[in-house]
Amino acid sequence: MKNKTFLTFLAMLILPVAAMADDTLNSGDTAWMLVATAFVMLMTPAGLALFYGGMTRNKNVLNTMGMSLIAFAVGTLVWVVAGYGIAFGDGDFIGTNKFLLAGITDKTLSGTIPELLFVAFQGTFAAIAVAIASGSMIERVKFSTYTIFVALWILVVYAPITHWAWGGGTTLNFGEMDFAGGTVVHINAGVAGFVVAMILGKRKDYGKSAIKPFSPVLTVLGAALLWFGWFGFNAGSEVAADGVAGNAFLITNVAAALGVIGWLLVEYLFYKKATLVGGASGAVAGLVAITPASGSAGVVGAIIIGLVGGIVGFIGVSKIKHMFKVDDSLDAFWVHGLVGIWGSIATALFIAPYLKADDFNLATQLVAQFKAIGLTIVYGGVATAVVYFISAILTGGGRVSEETEQMGLDEATHGEKAINL
Repeated sequence: MKNKTFLTFLAMLILPVAAMADDTLNSGDTAWMLVATAFVMLMTPAGLALFYGGMTRNKNVLNTMGMSLIAFAVGTLVWVVAGYGIAFGDGDFIGTNKFLLAGITDKTLSGTIPELLFVAFQGTFAAIAVAIASGSMIERVKFSTYTIFVALWILVVYAPITHWAWGGGTTLNFGEMDFAGGTVVHINAGVAGFVVAMILGKRKDYGKSAIKPFSPVLTVLGAALLWFGWFGFNAGSEVAADGVAGNAFLITNVAAALGVIGWLLVEYLFYKKATLVGGASGAVAGLVAITPASGSAGVVGAIIIGLVGGIVGFIGVSKIKHMFKVDDSLDAFWVHGLVGIWGSIATALFIAPYLKADDFNLATQLVAQFKAIGLTIVYGGVATAVVYFISAILTGGGRVSEETEQMGLDEATHGEKAINL
């Protein structure tokens, strides 16, 4: 009896400490999130810039890379001014506080890490989302138009969708599983790029002459940097240094590898060639596919999700794209939007037994996934069109002149060349 009384007394002392654990800064979690945030930062002005820059033509390389750079710069500004407040502030439909990070200090926590660090981490997601969309509109959109588009799109499209999925908004949260940004980032960005590409129209020589990439070498290097940064993107989304983050880290790597294999297999079957641009695109497709499932899938799921992601990406780019007759310059919709849809559906299908909730219901979860996909496509598509038209009006039209397009945006817009021989 004495031992039982002692144990009860000990439990009374320990339980309050355990209950407070989530409200106490954890140095291990904080250190990991500092690193993860740096990883994701590297993805936009370095990884994506090189990936896209290598695939465009030599007269538009700097302009294409510059769109990733300006996305990160402007995206960072609007995120701390208002984007974070809309996405993660208090409110049902959108957040209505925390503008200019009001009320957040170095002592304010988000879980077990400083909220200021969480602001920085989430800001890198906003920047890369709008940078991904740039791949659909390169070689013909004005740099000034795109710069304004970045600011408005993050505030009007990205931040509200983030609030509904992750920020506490309840009306438009359907209970979807999106661990690191399947709908929030990839479907959202892919749809945005596709909509703007439709409005802009085709490049003048699209379908009339060969449009060859500037440097597959840069594209492969960019894909490698994206792959590296994606460890922070997915494993960092746990916002803790724990087993789930470790699982996300591993299956992110597995899915990317299988994306390469899947893309190159079908490419070889169709064309008897296995291209390096295809392999790099397959890696990105595998990474996109596993993103929403990175907190719930296991290795077997990652193998299937990544392999199918690579195959879906290839079929989208090489076959389905031509049926729509939309000049999606660097296939942002097909690699991010279409593959993102596959990844969102697969998230419900391939949950590791050790991560599956006891009350999980597949049919219910699939409905939730489809609702979230549908909301992202409809709201994102309509709101993106509005944002683009406003951006175009403010810059005297969103498309460059025919002379500028023929000369190339590097010289016409920036007065520079990618290579001076």
